[in-house]
Amino acid sequence: GKDISNPIGLAAGFDKSAEVYNELFKLGFGFVEVGTVTPQQQYGNKKPRIFRLAKDEALINRLGFNNDGSDIIKKRIENNIPNGLLGINIGPNKITNDMANDFIECAKTFFPLGDYITINISSPNTKGLREFHNPNQLKNLLSQIDNLRNQSNFEKSFLLKISPDLDETSIDNIIELSLENNIDGLILTNSSDQNREKLLDDKKNEIGGLSGKPIRDISTKIIKNFYSKLHGKIPIIGVGGVDSGKSALDKIKAGANALQ
Repeated sequence: GKDISNPIGLAAGFDKSAEVYNELFKLGFGFVEVGTVTPQQQYGNKKPRIFRLAKDEALINRLGFNNDGSDIIKKRIENNIPNGLLGINIGPNKITNDMANDFIECAKTFFPLGDYITINISSPNTKGLREFHNPNQLKNLLSQIDNLRNQSNFEKSFLLKISPDLDETSIDNIIELSLENNIDGLILTNSSDQNREKLLDDKKNEIGGLSGKPIRDISTKIIKNFYSKLHGKIPIIGVGGVDSGKSALDKIKAGANALQ
């Protein structure tokens, strides 16, 4: 239900603490997604935690949801009204006792502010996070999110950001639960903690999420798979190795409505 000025957005992970989103709109992005934001401020993993794989046109990161925390970021957005379509990507703290509750608390905090909220279950750098791809845990989380929306007066969208490291059964389960719980969009996909076999760079075995050219075709294939089963029922934002007009068009042809 939202119009964007162009289909190229900026993915979460760059403006982690919502410091420069209005400057990013000036660069021409059709939409900007900030975060990942967690309830409490956290430093993230020890440095070094970003590795450039020049030979593979790729990065590996294990940043670990470093951000200023929901209280500071909420005030920052309230004091700097977004000049474009703003998404807020949320996740749990590393040391939490209840990841699902962290998602709900962040959703409550940012529901009035962003144009959409992204439920990030797909980072490989927070232990246990990807277990939300399991049907029972995902059902519990998405049903709570849907209840929160139903109790609210805000007309906001919830998106789900998904791992590229999925089998066919997992894809079918995610589609079913997304439809049941009124998810408004799918972000396909996050970085990969697999797919290192063909890499050339010496840093290829660093722990973390692989992004860039090596996951371009992987994410495009997943977009095509989801689109063939969804038939347009849920919009798709395509992410992963978008580095040219051609790679952008390939994802749109595969079924993406917009890109990051």
